[in-house]
Formats: sequence, C-alpha cells, structure tokens
Amino acid sequence: MEIKTQYFGTISSSDKEFIHFPDGLFGFADLKNYIPLAFENNSDALISLQSVEDSSISFILMNPFQLYTEYMPILSDEDRKLLDASYNDDNISYYVICIIHDSMEDSTVNLKCPIVVNTDTREARQIILDNVLYKFRHPVKDFIKKEK
Repeated sequence: MEIKTQYFGTISSSDKEFIHFPDGLFGFADLKNYIPLAFENNSDALISLQSVEDSSISFILMNPFQLYTEYMPILSDEDRKLLDASYNDDNISYYVICIIHDSMEDSTVNLKCPIVVNTDTREARQIILDNVLYKFRHPVKDFIKKEK
C-alpha cells in the first residue's frame, strides 16, 4: 500500500506495520490507523506518527524515557485490560506527543497523556495519567542538559 506522508514523501507499507487506535487520539477520534516512522534508523527517540487515513495528519512523538529518565507512567487496570497488557509491561511502549516550534525554547511535550502501544498486537491508546507531576505542556528545554 502506498501512503503519502508529511515528512518522508510517499512510502510503501503493509497494514502489519500500522498501529491501531480503536478510540483514535484525543481530538482525532475518526482516525484509527497510523504508521510510525523513525527520523533516525534503529531509534525511537523521535518518530513521526503518520495517519494512514489522512496524509495531512502526523504527530511528532518522543520516547519519554530518553528525555526524562524519571518518567514513571502507571497504567490503570482498565487501560491495561483494553491494551491486553501483561503486568510486567514487557510488551508496552510509551511515547509522548511533542509540539515543535521554530525555537526549541517554545517546544513542549505532553507527559500527561502518553500514547501507549502494545508491541505484540500493535493496538494503542492515548491515556491520561493520574499524576500531578505530569503536565500537558512541559517545555523541552527543561529536559535538555546544559553544557558546562
């Protein structure tokens, strides 16, 4: 299948590579299938989550653990059941949506509502974490180590 993308032109993909969101993403409930495209080979640090149904929709995702090592999302029992997640989280990956601006000073990540993917089934959900430390708009600059 040919898919038009925001950042990679037209690519060939199979539906086995798709990540399926039964409920869509917040604000995009009608878009259910996406393809993850890494900006660097063999790295999930920065990913384009490209909608398969609407080529104009692509989200920039970051691996939150590479950004913020103390990040500790906890799945609710309901989310765990909906994702068919094992209790040791071996088959679960987390990503956060990043809003990139011209200046890194203005770019933010949403640690409050990560995207959670079951890597075995490729089913995913965007969840809301019940932790006051996580906000909808954390400045990326707060996580970048200052050089001495």
